[in-house]
Amino acid sequence: MATVSKSEDILGRKVDLCIADTLIKIGGGLATGAVFSLFLFKRKTWPITLGLGFGAGMGSMNCQNKLNEPYLVMATRVKVKSVIPDKVGDTTVVENPVVA
Repeated sequence: MATVSKSEDILGRKVDLCIADTLIKIGGGLATGAVFSLFLFKRKTWPITLGLGFGAGMGSMNCQNKLNEPYLVMATRVKVKSVIPDKVGDTTVVENPVVA
């Protein structure tokens, strides 16, 4: 029997993953901006700010997509049932669903 999860537990897990992912993206953007600032742009601050903004933007978009996930139709979850008419009579034969 499948275990039942509470909706607030699922939402809490998704929000925790979103926060962690956003912090990782912000850190990566900050590091990339710092490297570009140090080596290419003579220690200007705008590459750091730009990298921080890109990281925050990517993290927030990933979070938005993760929170809207129940409304998406994923190809791995679609079960296809084909109905083939039986050659003998009026009954129909239902094939087993194919899992991709």
